Amino acid sequence: MKRTIRHTLLNRWKIHAAVLSGGLALLSGAYLTGLSIFIADIPRSPPSPVPQVDGIVVLTGGPERIQKSVSLLTAGSGTRLLISGVDQGVSLDDIRSLERVDSPLFDCCIDIGRVAKDTIGNATETAAWAHQNGYVSLLVVTSAYHLPRATQELRYTMPNLTLQGFPVHQASVHLDQWYLYPGSARLLIAEYTKYLLTLVRLRWLEKPTPAQTTN
Repeated sequence: MKRTIRHTLLNRWKIHAAVLSGGLALLSGAYLTGLSIFIADIPRSPPSPVPQVDGIVVLTGGPERIQKSVSLLTAGSGTRLLISGVDQGVSLDDIRSLERVDSPLFDCCIDIGRVAKDTIGNATETAAWAHQNGYVSLLVVTSAYHLPRATQELRYTMPNLTLQGFPVHQASVHLDQWYLYPGSARLLIAEYTKYLLTLVRLRWLEKPTPAQTTN
């Protein structure tokens, strides 16, 4: 009798283990498929021609983002630029020096956002800035791999605005054959995971009220 019970329990455990293993395999396969699609969809080149918009916003956190956004402003792609996510105590002169960018537009047409600490904060800060200036279209400048998640956050806070992404590419981040480069693989896997969590969070959250931007 005891042997029969043990045999029955063992069979049930095997069935449960097989079901669990199969479920994990399906989830892993779905994750890897989604990851491949996510990376393939990351823009490889900027929009051509660059659209004319009301304002330009650059999200700090990666090399060459600010230089590229100032170049776009200088070229007349937008009338004003917001640098979102600047640390407290960092001035426009500091940015001009650190980023090695010199433009007379620093004196008239560039704002600093100091509220944002992450991509969620970038979206809230940008929404407030766009509302204050009466903008209806924005050019979003950030790293290419960060653009999908940033766009989701920004569109959530500004559903009525026209948003156009402008990807900035980093030589150290390989989008093609990324699996051959451990650093790029870790970065892209982490970004894809954040992207999925963002989609889930935005699916269930109520519409936020944009906070006031501090310049």
